[in-house]
Amino acid sequence: MDITSAREQALAQARELALDAAEQLFYARGVQAVGMDDVRSASGVSLKRLYQLFPAKELLVEAYLERRDVRWRRRLAEHVDRYGEPERRILAVFDWLRLWFGEPDFRGCAWINAYGELGAISPRVGAQVRAHKKAFRDFLGGLVHDAGLPDALADQVCLLAEGAMVTAGVTRGTVAAEHAATAVSTLVSSARHAG
Repeated sequence: MDITSAREQALAQARELALDAAEQLFYARGVQAVGMDDVRSASGVSLKRLYQLFPAKELLVEAYLERRDVRWRRRLAEHVDRYGEPERRILAVFDWLRLWFGEPDFRGCAWINAYGELGAISPRVGAQVRAHKKAFRDFLGGLVHDAGLPDALADQVCLLAEGAMVTAGVTRGTVAAEHAATAVSTLVSSARHAG
């Protein structure tokens, strides 16, 4: 391995360590409660290297949200893909949300949390949150379309999912996913009978 590729590998490894620590800390404690020194301590990445990788904390928050988005949406899609029947696939989203809400370290939606803290003052964070929420809405829209249901239903399903996320973040319980699934089932049945 030449010196350049060894250096690039070391930088990539340090970046992943920093992002692992940032994700754990930001999600558990909130973005504003965590300083770069906290990330340094948790990751083992020197402060100099940390600032070399992320010259501003906002860039670290942006990278954390971007990486979490990829994993979160992949996990959701993998769960939904276990089901073949189109309407069941819509309800599978809420099954997955219930499982997520029940995880021991669940602390609400990372994007809603970050937006609540920084959305008004950080265009980068705001953009990451909007991109995540749009991708989620588009995913739901695809499920609704595949089920042959009216496109407007996707917005209603999305609002129920988002509301369940906020409620579960506050209550730390799974029942919001179950209530939202019941409402979605009613909406799907109503749309099917109206069509």
